[in-house]
Amino acid sequence: MHFPEFEVIPAVDVKDGETVQLVGGDPDTGTAYGDPTAVARQWVDAGAETLHLVDLDGAFAGERVNDTALGAVVDAVGDDVDLQVGGGIRTVDDAVGLLDAGVDRVILGTAAVETPEIVGEIDDRRAGTVTVSLDARDDEVVVSGWTEGTGLDPADAAARYEDRGAGAILFTDVDVEGQLAGVNTEAVRAVVEAGGTPVIASGGVARVDALVALRGARASAVVVGTALYEEEFTLAEAREAVSN
Repeated sequence: MHFPEFEVIPAVDVKDGETVQLVGGDPDTGTAYGDPTAVARQWVDAGAETLHLVDLDGAFAGERVNDTALGAVVDAVGDDVDLQVGGGIRTVDDAVGLLDAGVDRVILGTAAVETPEIVGEIDDRRAGTVTVSLDARDDEVVVSGWTEGTGLDPADAAARYEDRGAGAILFTDVDVEGQLAGVNTEAVRAVVEAGGTPVIASGGVARVDALVALRGARASAVVVGTALYEEEFTLAEAREAVSN
């Protein structure tokens, strides 16, 4: 997976069929922002090149739940932007089915951590399409909707997937997710330096200077949710800040 330049990727997280931003990965928190298809179209019209779609219910349930809502997004904007989708993807057939339906990249968290070979199995069938999601709380990779610790250090975990066919690593700092609390650039830098796989950072972005800092930490892209939805800055302002 190749990012020609640092990319700002809007998040469209879906819970109960609606666009939602959680706080700290807690399913009992969050603010709803409306129909995912309308939200996705808004970001495409604002200049997004990629959208980050997550089935939040699927992440907690361990199986895909919001296929109808996410499928509608794929149908509406899939020809206009790249789509990366995660949440509840647990099997090779799950992943390949989504890719065949118009998704460009699949995001595997729990499945990739618990069964690392699944990454290579999907890559063998659809090369370069797997993003491994490493979600960290208190510097430990967590799985099953951020509820279970693994004992893994994020940087050590990232190094495991370079030779398994991962196209990218999505590194999320759950401690600051949805809180506009600032980014942990050193943690991101450690994951970047663990291997040659592109790293997409996520969690804690509050101002455009955080985007510049993540670019300086050599992340390849950043997923932004709450800051965009709460209009801390616009997507245009974000893109401008990292293009200088």
